[in-house]
Amino acid sequence: MGFLSMSGSELKQKKAELEERYRAFQAQGLKLNMARGKPSVAQLELSMGMLDILNSRSDMHASTGDDCRNYGLADGLPELRKLFAEMMGVDDHNIIVGGNSSLNMMFDAISCAMTHGFEGCEPWGKQGKLKFLCPSPGYDRHFAITQYFGFELITVPMLETGPDMDVVEQLVANDPSVKGIWCVPKYSNPTGLTYSDETVRRFAALKPAAKDFRIFWDNAYCVHDLNDTPDTLLNLWEECRKCHSIDLPIFFASTSKITFPGAGVAAMGASEHNLAVFREHYSFQTIGPDKLNQLRHIYFLKDMDGVKAQMKRHRAILEPKFRIVQEKLEQELGGKEIASWSKPNGGYFVSVNVLNGCAKRVVSLCKEAGVVLTAAGSSFPYGKDPDDSNIRVAPTYPPVDELEKAMDLFCICVQLAALEKLQAAQ
Repeated sequence: MGFLSMSGSELKQKKAELEERYRAFQAQGLKLNMARGKPSVAQLELSMGMLDILNSRSDMHASTGDDCRNYGLADGLPELRKLFAEMMGVDDHNIIVGGNSSLNMMFDAISCAMTHGFEGCEPWGKQGKLKFLCPSPGYDRHFAITQYFGFELITVPMLETGPDMDVVEQLVANDPSVKGIWCVPKYSNPTGLTYSDETVRRFAALKPAAKDFRIFWDNAYCVHDLNDTPDTLLNLWEECRKCHSIDLPIFFASTSKITFPGAGVAAMGASEHNLAVFREHYSFQTIGPDKLNQLRHIYFLKDMDGVKAQMKRHRAILEPKFRIVQEKLEQELGGKEIASWSKPNGGYFVSVNVLNGCAKRVVSLCKEAGVVLTAAGSSFPYGKDPDDSNIRVAPTYPPVDELEKAMDLFCICVQLAALEKLQAAQ
């Protein structure tokens, strides 16, 4: 029976049953963590061979003849630029391969725009109060970067097709203080949805009031499929070329969830005008990236076929975990009118919407019984979900047996929080 149809006595009885199950979990003394989308230990083991791969080789030279042990090759190894070009759908000569963190490259791009600006434009930092668009629910670390630099964060609703483009187009076209938008276009964090073809085309066709408006296109999950019917994402680079708007997007990706999160390789793709600004910026920061790590990745992954093979191994570990999440949610919450959730074909998260006003209570109940979740509201600017309903579930890190326990507890807590709210309203 749906909770919304229950009488007062039925709500009371159901709550008593769930409280008994909840106390049983508390008695177990659990210490489980599903707060971040981290690869599991089993996933990290997949790349251990990469650590010794240089020991068996005497040649440490790139295809250009440069010694990877020395300075130089500021844009990264040509072989890795080509590999990222295939992953990101951007021409290889428009790629810069950096260090281990794409988030660092995003932060640096914002910082560069703040202090020096884009070609022909005054630095963002000298233009007064600025705004940045944040499709929500979205990635908390994206929002934190622009909050750190003092932008006013503007929430843009997420639809099944991606960001609400009616809202985006209106804000971008009419307000020159809007300088950018965050996007995770494939298997978006946390909803797992992929932007529709129409959404991508509308991004390419934007007519910003600000000449220095930029789309921050973080394709973090571009190869992270979980089943045999993966989503496909229209190529924004090609669409922008058609619309003569090639300066609009800045692309980001990394191997963080392909090899090692702490020792992967990140890349940025952009137009020649944008890259000219960033190359000058980087020229004062470094004489060259960690090319030995880049060389390790090339020897280990080799090419796009090697990436696909590696991601099949990841999928074998992750697919059962996402199946557990879906099964537990359906078994415990299906038909009860108190929750809905995403069913992604890839990525790292499942987005759950509980009754309005209940998300914080669910997270608190879980924590009190030994399961740590991402803080409620994290997927919204300033950490404030206006409905207090969205919770990001990250099933990748815990072993299967721990994940099953965590999901059982989570579903109990969703029901308890709903019952508390419904009883209070009677």
